[in-house]
Amino acid sequence: MKLAAGQFESASMPPPPSAGAVLKQHGKSFQFAGNFLTRTAHLRCARLYRFCRYLDDISDESADAVWAARQLKQIEADLQQRDPRDPVVADFLSLAHECEFEVDPAIELVRGVHGDLAGVDVRDEAELKRYAYRVAGTVGLMMCGVLGVKDPAALPHAIDLGMAMQLTNIARDVSKDAQAGRRYLPKELFDLAPTTNALAIGDPALRRDIRRAVQWLLTEADRYYRSGVAGLTYLPPRARLGILVAARVYQAIGREIERRNFAVWAGRTIVSPSKKVVIAARALGDFCWHGGLCRKPLNHDADLHRHLAGLSSVHLPPPPLHK
Repeated sequence: MKLAAGQFESASMPPPPSAGAVLKQHGKSFQFAGNFLTRTAHLRCARLYRFCRYLDDISDESADAVWAARQLKQIEADLQQRDPRDPVVADFLSLAHECEFEVDPAIELVRGVHGDLAGVDVRDEAELKRYAYRVAGTVGLMMCGVLGVKDPAALPHAIDLGMAMQLTNIARDVSKDAQAGRRYLPKELFDLAPTTNALAIGDPALRRDIRRAVQWLLTEADRYYRSGVAGLTYLPPRARLGILVAARVYQAIGREIERRNFAVWAGRTIVSPSKKVVIAARALGDFCWHGGLCRKPLNHDADLHRHLAGLSSVHLPPPPLHK
């Protein structure tokens, strides 16, 4: 969905692509997993995906950062006032009303995407995790609404699954992000040049450190995947398998990166259609073996949210005891 300056304000702008078309073009892993959802759930997920993708395109595809910032600010205001000027935002608000979920996570998502416009140079793990919450944990929260989840105990797990996928994205896109002036690898953990061409192309002098950083990202992602999958029991039975497949397919991106010895500069990592079929078959086997994932999960690991104080629906560890 390429955007040109002035498109958002134009009253005569063409209608946006259908939600299904956007998902099919840009979200192939999610489109594949959607085959395991009901038709209604699939369509609602596609509508949510289109909204999220629209925000990403404003940030990533716009040639004018000033224009993009203005549009994101306008969308934030429209969400707060429930008075949209844009058809994609209007459809999202209609979806939120239809599914009876709050738009606060969407507002947090807009703010997270807005932060990408000025270039990114993440300082530490806390900043990375808070960013992952804003641009992906929030999507997990909205997915709960789309899928009709009412139990608040599900929300920390939904946040974790979104964050796991975002950490996978960051690991896969180290070179692409560096070219765009964005470095999400925490500076305090990995002293790599933030946005240089050397990082983007995987300069041989940096490859050992890049591999170490990407391996750390994927190890962290796996922690969040485990928690996210543990929370699938809160979903309606038909939705559990679809989301499990989505999680497994996305996690497989990390396995492919690992198989390539974390050489993320060597081209974008994908999961082939044939591998997706194998992953889905294994997920179905696990789903049946574990009785449809109907067991209640263990208590949520609050350590996963120790950097997320002040954000909605998080589960924080207790404060340390002072002698």
